[in-house]
Amino acid sequence: MLVAVGLIGLGGCTDVGVNPKSSATANNVFSEDGSYQSYLAKLYGGLNVTGQEGPAGNADIGAIDDEGFSQYMRLYWKMQELSTDEAVIAWNDNGIRRLNNHNWTASNQFSVGMYSRVFFQVSQTNEFLRQSTDDRLNSRGVGAERRQQIQQYRAEARFLRALSYWHGIDLFGDIPLVTEDFARGAEAPEQSTRQEIFSFVESELKAITNPENEEVLPPAGQGEYGRADRAAAWMVLAKLYQNAPVYIGENRSADVVEYTGRVIDAGYTLEDNYQHLFLADNHTANGIIFAIPQDGERTRHYGGTTFLSHAPVGNEMDPANFGLDFGWVGLRTTSASVDRYSSGDSRDDFFFTQGQEKEIDATLPNGESTDDPIGSFSQGYAAPKFQNVTSDGQPGSNATFPDTDYPMFRLADAYLMYAEATLRSDAGDESRALSLLNDVRERAGLGRDLSQGDLTLDFILDERSRELFWEAHRRTDLIRFDQFTESGTWPWKGGVQEGTTTESFRNVYPIPASELRANPNLDQNDGY
Repeated sequence: MLVAVGLIGLGGCTDVGVNPKSSATANNVFSEDGSYQSYLAKLYGGLNVTGQEGPAGNADIGAIDDEGFSQYMRLYWKMQELSTDEAVIAWNDNGIRRLNNHNWTASNQFSVGMYSRVFFQVSQTNEFLRQSTDDRLNSRGVGAERRQQIQQYRAEARFLRALSYWHGIDLFGDIPLVTEDFARGAEAPEQSTRQEIFSFVESELKAITNPENEEVLPPAGQGEYGRADRAAAWMVLAKLYQNAPVYIGENRSADVVEYTGRVIDAGYTLEDNYQHLFLADNHTANGIIFAIPQDGERTRHYGGTTFLSHAPVGNEMDPANFGLDFGWVGLRTTSASVDRYSSGDSRDDFFFTQGQEKEIDATLPNGESTDDPIGSFSQGYAAPKFQNVTSDGQPGSNATFPDTDYPMFRLADAYLMYAEATLRSDAGDESRALSLLNDVRERAGLGRDLSQGDLTLDFILDERSRELFWEAHRRTDLIRFDQFTESGTWPWKGGVQEGTTTESFRNVYPIPASELRANPNLDQNDGY
């Protein structure tokens, strides 16, 4: 697909352009058998790999120091976790500490990289949709059976575009809306509002889950593993509605109840062993609705679960115990997260105390400086949640590149979303919400210990942190609960060891300064 990717024109951003790899045209590329499926694979690969080679060497996007930094889920995870109480990092790469400290700027390479990833994904999807219209298929003589497959491929492409646009408005607020109807080479796009993007994502997801349409996703649970089905789209819709008070100033909790209810009733079951969801054979675990697959032999990059398994390991932790060749000595969590777990909660089994977080030990085992506790891996709590070993203790196929898939959407999240939406609206069934929460708690080894009086929004926010720790939900959750900036403190928030509040404008990241220079139609978010 090097040739096909070379044909893509970008309409939304400027720093991520790719150059044609040959003089081939779209018509001869798409005349090949399997070309549409290959292109779709590249669209899914946009969430996973970092370029045209693996693990590095021909990056999709530039303007970032290291190709490994540019992987979609590594960037998204950093935006969602390093800015919260769930994660700190010892490294001092350009701009990374600013995510912990809530003092990022419009030139932060990780924020710029995430914005670029969103629009790189959008632009590729748009080109696929341009090249797979009825007129194009007719001109290439595509037969009925193949055409039917392509209709599903188009639905999947629209899902992936909607997913990235949801990430875009969640992280950056008002961004351009660029579809396949936007002519390549046209003038720079206008800036759209969150409301406009919200409405577009909503309409797209509803269209591709409507069985009366030609371009429709497979029924829930009937798609190929790692590809989108209707349940995956329902989860994005539910996420959109859950955060509608932030995005568009509307309470859409009744819609959250409807769409999480569809997921819950679709036949999924909770995985009995919580840890299995984050191990090298988690493709066999129950309750994963949409995953980004990784394979140590065939999907090699330095993002995703490669990052999430290596970065929390270091010092005296034996990498072999986690199926790894070495640790990267970086990620830890804070006492604020550890203290949420109660005795007997099996979900904190992956925590390992590495030292004192506030009372600095002057004698560290590897000679690290004690002048900068956040920069010392020995300070805080190690949390090797994602591991490259199987549920029966065997190492993954490759000690550098894990087999562990990234579970983007899980059934337990749908349970928690249903319960929260029930409390925030007149919709939903409180007894069912209580039962679902008790299902989650029972799986964690706590029994069915909740009663109706325990159902409070504060409890659910904490329970979401316990259940979904390090799964890239925390920032969005804290913003929805008004705990991310002007309220709520945790260690190192605001660059202060004990934590402090920060300005509310940081509820969204800035539009990259490079985009503002390239597109005069864009306005910067307030405060930056």
